Amino acid sequence: MKVGPLERMAFFLAVFIAGLCSLIYELLISTTASYFLGDSIKQFSLTIGIYMAAMGLGSYLTRYLPDDLLGWFVKVEVLLGIIGGLSVPILYYGFDQLSVDSYQFLTLGITFLIGVLTGFEIPLLVRILKTYYPLKSNLAYVLSLDYVGALFATLLFPFLLLPFVGTFKTSIIFGVVNIVLGLSIYRFFTNRLQIKKKRWMEPTMIGCLIGFVLIGVFSDRLLGHWEDNFYTARIIYSKETPYQKLVLTKNKEDLRLYINRIIQFSSLDEYRYHESLAMIPLQAAPYKKSVLVLGGGEGLLAREILKHPKVENITIVDLDPEVFRLGKENKFLREVNGDALHNPKVTLIAEDAMAYLRTTSNVYDVIIADLPDPSNEGIARLYSTAFFKLAQNKLSRYGVFATQSTGPFHTRRAFWCIYESLKASDFTDVCPYHTYVPSFGDWGFIIAANHPITPQKFASDLPLKYLNTENVARMFYFEPDIENPKNLEINRLDHPVLLEYFLKDWERWRKDKKN
Repeated sequence: MKVGPLERMAFFLAVFIAGLCSLIYELLISTTASYFLGDSIKQFSLTIGIYMAAMGLGSYLTRYLPDDLLGWFVKVEVLLGIIGGLSVPILYYGFDQLSVDSYQFLTLGITFLIGVLTGFEIPLLVRILKTYYPLKSNLAYVLSLDYVGALFATLLFPFLLLPFVGTFKTSIIFGVVNIVLGLSIYRFFTNRLQIKKKRWMEPTMIGCLIGFVLIGVFSDRLLGHWEDNFYTARIIYSKETPYQKLVLTKNKEDLRLYINRIIQFSSLDEYRYHESLAMIPLQAAPYKKSVLVLGGGEGLLAREILKHPKVENITIVDLDPEVFRLGKENKFLREVNGDALHNPKVTLIAEDAMAYLRTTSNVYDVIIADLPDPSNEGIARLYSTAFFKLAQNKLSRYGVFATQSTGPFHTRRAFWCIYESLKASDFTDVCPYHTYVPSFGDWGFIIAANHPITPQKFASDLPLKYLNTENVARMFYFEPDIENPKNLEINRLDHPVLLEYFLKDWERWRKDKKN
């Protein structure tokens, strides 16, 4: 087969696009599985492993293909476009229908199919190009362009596609790209194809493209319908940021924030949580001039801290700047947080909490961690001994540290693992406490200091809705079925056992719900 320069350029472009699309699918599946199942290291590891093994199988199977290599390449690209393009929509809609194990199997099954088809691409292109390039140059061109395509994918995905397009639409877009690639090769080399029933190929590809375009056009409605089935109240804000999926719902007086489908607060009862996390450590701290809040970018914790007249400045460090923007601009959230983020005492810093603690030279009288639950290794490290020691080093001499610590009933081992990890971080005094928040259930907190403290003794004349001397005293009592089970491992940076405790504790409740 004689091929001219223009045709060779078409093949080289095909190699680049093939490498780009395949890795995008892999990143999409890993990210979506991490959103829904947590434990991103596990999800990315499984996806990469299955994908690579499936590529090897696909490469091996090409030895059995007949000589119509161009025809097979077109078929592979169309199938990749269909499966890859529909991968995220299938995973979105499958989550509510399947058990956790079945959903995990679905993610790996889609990964396997994409990996097998991707494994076909390079051998097919090498065999197609061998007619006008020696094997040495042939492999060099194909592999180098494929790897460059993969590089572009790793740059496009986190910096452009995820923050500005989202996983759902990115999946559709690259499904279209794959099918367009197959259609272009088909049209460019149509006279050399030996596909049986060739007249059906082009209408089929065009039909697939029309289908994907329609899904893309109605993607907002589809996502809205899917979210409406999950969220019981009207969605007033929804955005997928580079870090998480944010959803704000409103039902009469009940405003709720969800991150990755997990409720963060309900305006009907959030004061129980935020008063408990803010006021008890403030009461225990001899000095409270400067306060550092890690997380809490929506401003509700700051609202409570600002009630104390001795607080002169509050620094809030939250990874996602979109949470700050939401807390400062959304009129409903501003009503709930009392416009705390506009208060001149408050400074906002969009940065990772651990990175901030490592680099800041400031010291604080009170540090409060209002961080998400440890559902992945990135968050679990924020409950490690390394993190706690960093926080300890940024406390003033009589400073106090407090953290939310998940629920001692539903995630009992996770709660007490955080407690044991704080004790292992060499704090002088570590005190766990808990309270009932209707939206969450029984919820836990831990307070620690480098000096003896008595947080059980609480008295305040501040305008509080929930805390008083009697119920604070009760918070430090743990019933037998939620007390420390002992013999728990310490959560360390290089061995995040907390993640395993948390996921296994929740797995029991998830399975109960499905059954």
